[in-house]
Amino acid sequence: MKLELNYNRPLVMHVDLNSCFAMIEQQANPLLRNRPVGVAAYDTPKGIILAASYDAKAKGIKVGVSVREARLMCPGIVIMTPDPDKYFDAHRRFRHVLERYTSEVTPKSVDEFVIDFSGSPAIREGLALEEVGRRIKQDIKDSLGEYVTVNVGIGPNRFLAKLAAGLHKPDGMDTIDAANLRNIYAGLELMDLPGINRRYNARLNLAGIYTPLDFLDAPLHKLKGEVFKSINGFYWYLRLRGHEIDAVKFGRKSFGQQYAIGQKTTDRNELSRLLMKLCEKAGRRLRQADYQAQGIYFWLTYENRAYWAKRRTLPAAVYSTQDIFRQAYSLLMEAPMPARATNIGVTVFGLTPLNPRQLGLFDDTRLDTHSLAFAADQINDRYGEFTLVPALMANMQDIIVKRVAFGQLEAR
Repeated sequence: MKLELNYNRPLVMHVDLNSCFAMIEQQANPLLRNRPVGVAAYDTPKGIILAASYDAKAKGIKVGVSVREARLMCPGIVIMTPDPDKYFDAHRRFRHVLERYTSEVTPKSVDEFVIDFSGSPAIREGLALEEVGRRIKQDIKDSLGEYVTVNVGIGPNRFLAKLAAGLHKPDGMDTIDAANLRNIYAGLELMDLPGINRRYNARLNLAGIYTPLDFLDAPLHKLKGEVFKSINGFYWYLRLRGHEIDAVKFGRKSFGQQYAIGQKTTDRNELSRLLMKLCEKAGRRLRQADYQAQGIYFWLTYENRAYWAKRRTLPAAVYSTQDIFRQAYSLLMEAPMPARATNIGVTVFGLTPLNPRQLGLFDDTRLDTHSLAFAADQINDRYGEFTLVPALMANMQDIIVKRVAFGQLEAR
C-alpha cells in the first residue's frame, strides 16, 4: 500500500502563545520586558523553570533547568512563581479571539489551540488563511496586550499545522502543504517533529531512519511491523503525509494531585494534613467535571529514594472530599516510613459520570455527602477557593497552592 500526500487545501491552524507564562508576566509588568525572566514552580534553588522568556532562552535557559542553574547561567534573571489566575484569564481572552472566526476551536493546553477552518465564514468570504492568521495575530495583541506574540502554523492536518507553528519562533507564521512538504522535512531533524522524543528517535535510527525524509519515504510495512510494531506505525504513515489522524477526543481517566514536601517528614499527622488538601483539590476537579470515582491510588517517595504506592478499587463510588480522604487516609496508615517522605500524591480513577446516579440511602439527609460537597463547592466558587474547608486544612492557604499543569486546561 502506498498513500499519496494530502493535496487538499490546508485549513487547519495551530496557534501557540510564545513562552506563555513568562510573556504574560512581561505584558503585565513593563519593567520585565526585554529582560530574562523565568517562571518556576518554586523560587528556591531546586525549583524548576516552567517557562523562560526569549531573553532568557537566548542565555541558554530552557524549561527543566533548576533555579540555581538558571542564576549561574544568567545572574540577572528574574525568577517568578506562577500566577494561574492571570494565565487562565489570558487563555479565556485568547479563546474568545479565535472564536470570532469559527466555532471549531479546540484548546490543546493553556497556551495552544487548534482551529479547523473547513466551514468558517472567513474562508467562505474568500480570505486566504495566511491573511486570517495575520488578523488573529493583531486581534490577540489588541486583546492580551501589545507585548504578546503568537506563532501560527497552517497545514492540512493537526500534525503539520503544529510543525509549521514551530518553524520560526517567536512571532512566526508558516504554511506546510503538499507542495513544500519535502523541502520542509529536508531542513529538519527527527526530533524537530512533534511527538518524536528520544525513545522514538532511537527506535527509528535502529531501523535505518535518520531524517524526516527517511521517515516519510519508509514503507508502511516497515513502520508498522518493524519500527512501532503496532497500529501506531500506520498512524505515523498517515500523519507525515498530511492526513488527519489526531482529531480524536479521549475521555478523562483520572484526576490526580501531588506535592513536593518542603519540610520532609515521617509524621503521619502532618502528612494527613497535606493529604486532605490534595484530596480536596482532586475532589474539586472531579466534581467540576461531573464525575465520581471507583478507585483511589496513593503514593509516597522518601529521602532514601524509596517509593511506595498502593491502589484500591472501592465497592461504592466516591464523590466528596471527605469520602476520598477517608480512603486515601487508610492507605497512608498502611504506608511504611523507612525515611522522611519527600513527595506525596493521590489519584482518583475508575471515573463514571455523576448523572444519572443511583439514589443512596442517606440522600437528602444530614448524612448526604453529595449534597454537602456540592454546597461547599458553591461557596468556594462564589467567595474564593478554600473559603470553606475541612478543619484539618486550617491555615494551609499557602501550602499546595494552585498550579497550572502542562497540557491541561484547569488549575491543579
